[in-house]
Amino acid sequence: MKIRFSVLVLMLLCLASCQEDPKIRLLEQAKEAKKQEVIFNNINRGWNFNSRPVNLTASSLTNNWTEWRLFLNELGQKPKSSIGAFKQKAKTLSKKAADLNNNIPGQFAVPEVKSRIAAINTKINSINLYINLQQIPDSQIVKLVQEINTEVASLQFQLDEITRKSNIKIEEGESDMLRMLDTTRAIPNKPKVLNSVK
Repeated sequence: MKIRFSVLVLMLLCLASCQEDPKIRLLEQAKEAKKQEVIFNNINRGWNFNSRPVNLTASSLTNNWTEWRLFLNELGQKPKSSIGAFKQKAKTLSKKAADLNNNIPGQFAVPEVKSRIAAINTKINSINLYINLQQIPDSQIVKLVQEINTEVASLQFQLDEITRKSNIKIEEGESDMLRMLDTTRAIPNKPKVLNSVK
């Protein structure tokens, strides 16, 4: 009898504890919705990418380098509706940034350009990571948007510098001097072994 009574009391306690007050649940949902709205507004205000080419070289590359043109177009389009739209945009930007390493025009396929592309790629992937977290750090995302703008401008200035350097004419004899400075053409430092006469 005692066992039945204790089981009955235990079951009643379980039922009482499992029932949640709907008013409390509605208040928590309203609080969470308000928090998500504040995060959305902060990200929406700070999501301003500079997608315009800043010099002639970057502008002319939009005709020849498809990945560059698509990346700049994607940067220029701002999502408007929800956090989900920003998540989708971050995912697309991440893919477009990774594609920048494909088909780099030969003149620009140098370590300086590739390292700047890698920096852009890393920061965009960070945005993609942060925006998909349960608790979205909106201030970090806004800060990364500003850093990406700086990196994109840096890449464009590097492209312009490469173009300017390639337009400088080589003086007479400079190519011979550069070839002499090339260490890969140096004579090996091995002593010659003379064959001994028997």
